[in-house]
Amino acid sequence: MKSLKSHNENRSVLNTDAFDKRRFKELFDMSLGLQKIRDEGALPILEPLLADIWASLYKMKPEIRAKDIDSVLKVNKSLMERIMADEYFVNYRSFTRLDDLSSAIGTVKFGEKTIQWLDDQKKEDEDFEKQMQEINALHKQHQKEEWKEDTGNDSELSKEIFTEAMTKLDKKLQQLLQENRQSFSQALAQAMQETKQVKDGLKSLFGGYGAGSGDAELKRVPLRDQLVLAEKLAADKTMKEIAEWAGRFKQIARKKQKSIHKVSMERRGVMLGKEIERLLPMEFGLYMHPITKNDFLRRFVEGQTMQYEQKGREVLEKGPIVLCLDQSGSMYQLDTQSKGFILTLISIARKQRRDFCLILFSTRTQIHKYEKGKIKGSDMVSLVRTFLGGGTNFVLPLDQAMNVINESQFKQADLVFVTDGEDTLSDSFLLAFNKKKKEKDFNVLSLVLGSSTKIVEQFSDRVVQVHDFENEGSFTAFEI
Repeated sequence: MKSLKSHNENRSVLNTDAFDKRRFKELFDMSLGLQKIRDEGALPILEPLLADIWASLYKMKPEIRAKDIDSVLKVNKSLMERIMADEYFVNYRSFTRLDDLSSAIGTVKFGEKTIQWLDDQKKEDEDFEKQMQEINALHKQHQKEEWKEDTGNDSELSKEIFTEAMTKLDKKLQQLLQENRQSFSQALAQAMQETKQVKDGLKSLFGGYGAGSGDAELKRVPLRDQLVLAEKLAADKTMKEIAEWAGRFKQIARKKQKSIHKVSMERRGVMLGKEIERLLPMEFGLYMHPITKNDFLRRFVEGQTMQYEQKGREVLEKGPIVLCLDQSGSMYQLDTQSKGFILTLISIARKQRRDFCLILFSTRTQIHKYEKGKIKGSDMVSLVRTFLGGGTNFVLPLDQAMNVINESQFKQADLVFVTDGEDTLSDSFLLAFNKKKKEKDFNVLSLVLGSSTKIVEQFSDRVVQVHDFENEGSFTAFEI
């Protein structure tokens, strides 16, 4: 026994099969965005419409069925014919076809824009508005009624009245779609643009700093987490800003890490050895010349070829990454930048398979540990919403950092300390901290944003003073 709402559930005007219907149902149950459109939309048959929009974006070869379409779904058929006839629809599908995430986001965006377009038409056309009101009134009237093919005359009459009203509405809709083709096409284009922006934002949030790593990293995230974060990203301006900063900072980190990979040490002079990547250009010339090639090979085997002498980095070594980030009240204006900065360091940890610990601090602390730099979508949403506020206390995060490093399976660590404030540290604390630093062989890089460096210099191996996270000096942290 089914109500009108469930009677049409998963009914399709496209060539969908059992797999398509089951897969959309799974996505629908995951997506609050799809559920919201169904519940708040202007038509009582929105769930099957959303299912068809999804199928048109996802399936390899979607087609409008030629027959056996329920008369109640005439409006859906007209809308799907217009969507799939759009001149840019083939291009849209190249982005969404067989892609669970892109097709799901696209369905939400196409659904939103379609509903908005229908609302705009109601404002412009009084007759259309009246018909829409009639449809919804009929739906509410019979929503609690139970229908079956063999039910009584009253139910059959109710269905017949509703079908006639839908047929009348469909004729009007076809007229509006024809008269306002351009505005509908523009709505679809905007929907796809927003879909791509959300997908790019997710790649910025989850992706590593390696070129083209965004798609690969995103596929490792459960689809449910992807959808939750995608809908958050689409609706939350703060999340969008964080994604933009993360994308920018990761590009910078890629350049920094690439430079380190090419020349991981600073060249200081010339020495003898046999490391190919450090050979002087003249040695390559001797190798290429047939007269001197054998002499080069002999010297190379004996470690007597000339190569650049190099010096290791002075401050940061490999090991777990511990980030102490100031979240006192004065840091709020840099909150989105700081979180893009956090996600970039997490991506470095993930790429290098290093444990990552984030210690947020003000006059209290909050600790988040990500093994091998792996962060869940729910953790990311929680991080975005977190800002401690309050004053500044250096002792709390530094104590917590020492505890984390003590627990770490690695002996060495990179501790990055970021603050825009100052605090007073006792001589006994500094003595104990620096002693522990030497024992555990960890290093401290401090980024000081616009304030005195005098205090942090007492516990840091290197201090960089910057204006904000966009300042060149902040990118020193990406070299770890």
